Amino acid sequence: MLKWIKRLFAATLVLAVAGAAAFFTFAPSIVEKSRNTVEPHAPYPVSDQAAALHADLLVGDLHADPLLWDRDLTERADYGHVDLPRLREGNVALQVFTAVTKSPSGQNYHENSADSFDNITLLAIGQLWPVRTWDSLLQRALYQAERLRGFEEKAPDHLKIIRTRADLDTLMQMRASGSKITGGLLGIEGAHALEGDIANMDAIEAAGIRLIGLHHFFDNELGGSLHGISNEGLNDFGKEVVRQAAARGMVIDLAHSSPAVARDVLALVDQPVVVSHSGLHGHCPVKRNYHDDLMQMIAKRGGVIGMGYWEGAACDDITPAGIARMIVKAVDTLGANHVALGSDFDGSVGTAFDTSELAALTHALINEGMSEADIRKVMGENMLRILRASLH
Repeated sequence: MLKWIKRLFAATLVLAVAGAAAFFTFAPSIVEKSRNTVEPHAPYPVSDQAAALHADLLVGDLHADPLLWDRDLTERADYGHVDLPRLREGNVALQVFTAVTKSPSGQNYHENSADSFDNITLLAIGQLWPVRTWDSLLQRALYQAERLRGFEEKAPDHLKIIRTRADLDTLMQMRASGSKITGGLLGIEGAHALEGDIANMDAIEAAGIRLIGLHHFFDNELGGSLHGISNEGLNDFGKEVVRQAAARGMVIDLAHSSPAVARDVLALVDQPVVVSHSGLHGHCPVKRNYHDDLMQMIAKRGGVIGMGYWEGAACDDITPAGIARMIVKAVDTLGANHVALGSDFDGSVGTAFDTSELAALTHALINEGMSEADIRKVMGENMLRILRASLH
């Protein structure tokens, strides 16, 4: 009987280990495939004119979240939206890779509690991130920065991380000489990654993070979120974070911050700011999109709004043609100098194209009657200007 019990225990243990191995091997990709979808579609039209123009563009994207997922970004995947091969296929010169550190269960555009169950904790454990990340938002941000540095080391001909204005100038020289390398900028989606300690600005700066989003879907130690409960502006800690971000040469991102926070930031700093991934309220009247008068205030200060590619930002079909219509409306409202791309690729959104298909967006903008000069601004030149104005 004892021998039989031992055999049963051993078999149970083997099955448990095999089950756990299968879970940690396959579950993360299953989750991502359900979260970052691309609608099935025939190839989008790209005229010879559009293809030639797109090949000559500086293309930049202010927001994508592929570092959150358990993929090797040096390899081309058949799911998700962004990796280094697809960035090259889309002729993307500048890509912000944003670290997501906390996301409340049941998140919505209207009201979320900071105390809600955090989905990223499960994702960190399920993807076998280092144990230090399981209960630390700062360590989650630093780990995602480490991942991007690892991809740079593995594929130096495909990726160069941009930390300084000199790095940016070098990238532009490389691109002008025919290189197809992508410049990657590290960002954080929500300064709750600082864990309420201003000293942690040193850690995120040392990690190479150069774009700081102040909020995500909940109020944090800095003040109110667009989707939180308080609707408050910046508190004293938030003001200190903003001042230090500007002094350290970081781009300040208002996406997900309350309108009161946005106005407080504009009163605090001289540098232009971004709303990295959004839509325009006059085109798509949802809470996720700031009202047009606030967007115009940001634009008048030299700021740039990144247009997102998901239905909640666009209120339109999310094909290249639908996104082009939103971009044209934004240019009409804010001016061509203040509109950019902010896909939110790999940000748990469904889209109708991935980053390899951006030439189809250029084609759609031409079809909308946008001038070549304005297409160049929207597709990347405005983003480049913001980076030059912010980085040291």
